[in-house]
Amino acid sequence: MKKSVVIVEMGLRDGLQNEKTVLDADTRVEFARRLILAGTKRVEIGAFVSPTWVPQMAGTAEVVQKTFALVKSGSIPKKTEFSVLVPNERGMMDAIASGVKEVAIFAACSESFSLKNINCSIDESFKRFEPVMALAKKHKIKVRGYLSTCFGCPFEGRVSEAKVVKLAQRMHKLGVYELSIGDTIGVADVGQVESLFRKLKKVVPVKKLAGHFHDTRGQALANILAAYKLGINVFDTSLGGLGGCPYAPGATGNVATEDVVYMFHGMGVKTGLNLDKLIEINPWMAEKIQHPLPSKVGKVGRLKPLGKVQK
Repeated sequence: MKKSVVIVEMGLRDGLQNEKTVLDADTRVEFARRLILAGTKRVEIGAFVSPTWVPQMAGTAEVVQKTFALVKSGSIPKKTEFSVLVPNERGMMDAIASGVKEVAIFAACSESFSLKNINCSIDESFKRFEPVMALAKKHKIKVRGYLSTCFGCPFEGRVSEAKVVKLAQRMHKLGVYELSIGDTIGVADVGQVESLFRKLKKVVPVKKLAGHFHDTRGQALANILAAYKLGINVFDTSLGGLGGCPYAPGATGNVATEDVVYMFHGMGVKTGLNLDKLIEINPWMAEKIQHPLPSKVGKVGRLKPLGKVQK
């Protein structure tokens, strides 16, 4: 196991797109700035999707433009990697126009979830990827892939491991540089995680696999640890545990960045993130979205280092 992991911040996209409060572009840019100053190196900054269906992501082009201006001015580090989610060719054209150098595509492992989420079958979603991948190659843009409902679906229940493995192979062959395996509704347990990732490692290089766990049933940290022990070193997290899933009643957001960082730092595993600065962002964001965030560490902080023993 490596003594360092990569954290991909999902708060600005996967987190905010499922919040009832819609934040304006300037607030989202400030959120990005604070995250990056806390050490975030990879951040999914938004999505080029229809504002009719996802109003929280309206103005993504403006968010990208203003964040890039901060990079150019030296206000935030130039080494930060930004990506945006694109559902189809139209979204990809918008991404190209924005100047981003990385996009993400997504497919479900459940037909019912695919139809409910993006109004098409799994096969149809893969057909939509073809022009996206062609444009990415032409414009030298990296493509990250997501597979959702890899462990369970709110409509179909348990999802077949064989189906997940087959779809992972299919997406890998498309040419994605990294494939994020998602427990979208937070149903996975350690046994499932160990079993599935062992099978996935046989068909996709382990260095190209990432974990994406929601914390609906309080299992996300255990699942991340299980995946880490199997060689997975990239994990998607969301500041404060922002978000949820509109199609799974009670589903919470992606596992909180602060909680994951606290766990790994306690193990002596480097994340490159400043935990104290992350914790400082929590109440600011809670005020913006008008409700407390579920992160445990974000609420109570951490113990300070031991001082000298008084004699």
